[in-house]
Parts: sequence; structure tokens; C-alpha cells
Amino acid sequence: MVSPPSLTKSKQVSQGPLDPAEAKWTRLVKTTYTDPLGIERTWESAERQTRPATAEIDGVGIVAILNMSSGPELLLQKQYRPPIDKVVIEVPAGLIDAGETPEQCAVRELKEETGYIGVAEQTSPIMYNDPGFCNTNLNMVHVSVDMSLPENQNPKPELEENEFIECFSVPLVSLFEETKKLEQQGYAIDARIGTLAEGIELMKKWKL
Repeated sequence: MVSPPSLTKSKQVSQGPLDPAEAKWTRLVKTTYTDPLGIERTWESAERQTRPATAEIDGVGIVAILNMSSGPELLLQKQYRPPIDKVVIEVPAGLIDAGETPEQCAVRELKEETGYIGVAEQTSPIMYNDPGFCNTNLNMVHVSVDMSLPENQNPKPELEENEFIECFSVPLVSLFEETKKLEQQGYAIDARIGTLAEGIELMKKWKL
């Protein structure tokens, strides 16, 4: 069996301004607005160019819970992200297709990126990743993965030729500690995972 290439071999080669004519995924926007005092101001931001016309969201993030005999584990991914030149710890995620519901998108993307087959159980409100910088938004979809099913015993991702993703899981109860360890190892932590970890810690502290 051939081992997949190491993500640590990825690196930035160059970086510079992007000609708008070359942009396939995003574009820069200048918005003119009035503040509470009626003063006219401008704001620079970015937006995706891939959202289907009938969709309210760009895509989904997937909170995939593996139902293990030892307790629930969160399925995570390692993926190199060129803008920050680091391997990032992320949840599975993907862009929505025209005509899809967030739940359908989550189940499809989970199978494509990880090979696991799950059932969508709950969907968050629409969430904005960084509204001071871009209009990108998503639903977080909770997906339960039954590890006793034959199809989940040896999952096989269906990655595109330019996708290089490593999957692993951590106990949900120790997610905060795991993110700290991963950061010390040089990985970047995606904000969605960090926020989920913080929420679990708050629940522990306040016994919610």
C-alpha cells in the first residue's frame, strides 16, 4: 500500500497581489455605507464567487461525531492552507451545490472527504466566519457516524486530485487539551474547532 504524501511537504512558493481578472473564487468589494451619525464611509471586504444563486450559504462545516465504544470522538482533518502556510486542524467542510440542503451537503462532503457515512441530526443557525473581512457564511451540521456499520469499518475518501487531507479523531471530552497539544506541535487551529473546544470547557466549568 502506497503511503499518501506528507502534508508537511507543502509550502508557499510566492505571494503577491491578485489581478481581479484571474480571480476564480473570491473578489474584493468596496462598500459605501452610512454610520449611526449619518456620516458616509467606505469598507473594504472580500466575497466568494461560488455561492449558488438560490442558496443562503456558501457551504457547511461538519461536526462529525464517531460513536465509539469508549465514548464519542470528534472527527478532525489536517489540511495545508496556502494563505497561512501551515497545516490546519479543521472539521470536514465543503461548498454547497445548487439545489442541496445543508444537511445533504454535509452528508455528501463527509463521505467525499473522509469516506464515513453518517446521518445529519442538527443544523446551526447561519454563521459568519469573519464578517469584518468577508461575507462568507455557513451552517454547522451535526452528523452522527455509527461505527458499527460495515461501511464505516474501512472508510475510503473520494478526494479530488488537488485535495490532500489526513483524518483522525479525538475524544470529545478532551478536545480543548488536544487543540493545545496540536498547536504546540506546530499546527494551526481552525476557529470552528477552537470555539467548540471553548464551549465544552465552559460547560465543564459551569456544570451546564
